[in-house]
Amino acid sequence: MDLNIIWFILVTVLLTGYAALDGFDLGVGIASLFTKKSEDKRILMNSIGPLWDGNEVWLITGGGALFAAFPHVYASVFSGLYLALMLVLSVMILRGSSLEFRSKVESQSWMKTWEITFGISSLLFALLLGVALGNVAQGLPVGQDMNIHINLFQLLTPYPILIGLLTIALFTMHGTFFALNKTSDELNANLLGFGKIVYWLFFILFILTTIVTFIFIPDLTANFNAFPLWYVLPVLVLGMALVLPKHLNKGKFKLAFTYSFIMTVLLMTILAVGLFPNFVPSTINPEFSLNLYNAASSSKTLTVMLIIALIGMPIVIAYTIWINKIFRGKTKIEETSY
Repeated sequence: MDLNIIWFILVTVLLTGYAALDGFDLGVGIASLFTKKSEDKRILMNSIGPLWDGNEVWLITGGGALFAAFPHVYASVFSGLYLALMLVLSVMILRGSSLEFRSKVESQSWMKTWEITFGISSLLFALLLGVALGNVAQGLPVGQDMNIHINLFQLLTPYPILIGLLTIALFTMHGTFFALNKTSDELNANLLGFGKIVYWLFFILFILTTIVTFIFIPDLTANFNAFPLWYVLPVLVLGMALVLPKHLNKGKFKLAFTYSFIMTVLLMTILAVGLFPNFVPSTINPEFSLNLYNAASSSKTLTVMLIIALIGMPIVIAYTIWINKIFRGKTKIEETSY
């Protein structure tokens, strides 16, 4: 296996780690929009308070790895989708600010404003991430000069919007299952009812997206057709989705969260398998696609970066495990500070 393939896998791992970890953070934020009491919103915000910034390290690391290992992808995407990415950055700033600012002023209107900001920014962030993945999956107008020529509104086509809705449903379900493990009493009962509704929304969108992908995005399924064993991935997602309601009804919330975590990882893996060896397929000419060879750094850079990654990634993984272990258990209102 050459260095280019290794780095394709590493970038996939980092971005998948971000989706699975910060995905439940975003889901908790979306779920908070459907809770009425300010105290309940406060508990939900505090359930992810010690975790959210550490989870976003995976996105920063993934972006850094993409910049170092595949600079042409980084340059093309960040320049061609500049306005869209500035919108994503703005939503990220609002979400972080809402978590930090909510408790700074003893005012109901102040706290309510930041609670709503937290929920809406989480929803928009999940939607924008999904739309971005949907656009990459169906391809972008990458020219021979490796530049992407597209405006913000051209990104809002049906398939990316469908992926955006699926992402919202997945993250909301994932975050709700996380919150079920952190709450009790009335809030827990309300989240259970909400989680069951979101589950069915995700299930319907997953089936619809799968059908649409196989019919209208044949390039994304070419690798699956060439090597049918890959079909085990969507089958595993479907199988886990089918048994989730049983675990919810039995109150096995940790197992339900584990399933949603694995499903998120599998869905990101499905995307990576479908794209390989491309990062950004070109809708102008397949030869213009940004792939793991024509967009890569030199072999020396990939080698040095691999050494750094092998040192740094275990630290990030260890920290993630440690912080989740330290802050496990229920979140109580008297222990909250946000």
